Amino acid sequence: MIRHKSIAVLALFTAVALPSLATPGRYAVTAEQVAAAVSNQAVPVSPDQITLLSGVVATVAIPELRVTSVSREGDQRAIARLECADSSQCLPFVVALRVDHFTSAYRAPVSSQRAAATRYRPADFAVRAGSAATLLLDGPHVHINLNVICLENGAPGQIIHATDRDRRQVYTAQVVQDGILEGRL
Repeated sequence: MIRHKSIAVLALFTAVALPSLATPGRYAVTAEQVAAAVSNQAVPVSPDQITLLSGVVATVAIPELRVTSVSREGDQRAIARLECADSSQCLPFVVALRVDHFTSAYRAPVSSQRAAATRYRPADFAVRAGSAATLLLDGPHVHINLNVICLENGAPGQIIHATDRDRRQVYTAQVVQDGILEGRL
């Protein structure tokens, strides 16, 4: 009987104490922090309009968050991808946004990796995320045509990412026209 009580006490201690011991120096990223970052960089939202799709932690209490993309999922729903300005502080993550009149509220996030800060309307896209396209890779003595799947929407002249059918390789390519991408070897 004493042995069973000891095991129960040990199990209770483990359940209560172990999570706090397992994650020292980890801080939960809150909906308020995400809302502040999204409002400053993309779409004005309040914390109650944010849905964290997973538990997000950072190595600092208040990390500097950066919005890398926002994609519309209907008239009043969007998905935002965020990352810490210092990549050692947290992993990239996505959140769902509930917004009113998305098209009028959306401001394209400024990305340090993109040269152009041009806004595109959905009608301008020559390729869409998930659609098939042909990637023309040119090198000094070789020309390769690959069937790829676009990972992002893209208008002519815009740089996007695409992957091969097996999803083993990701390519960076420029959109030329409907269903045609161009890259360099």
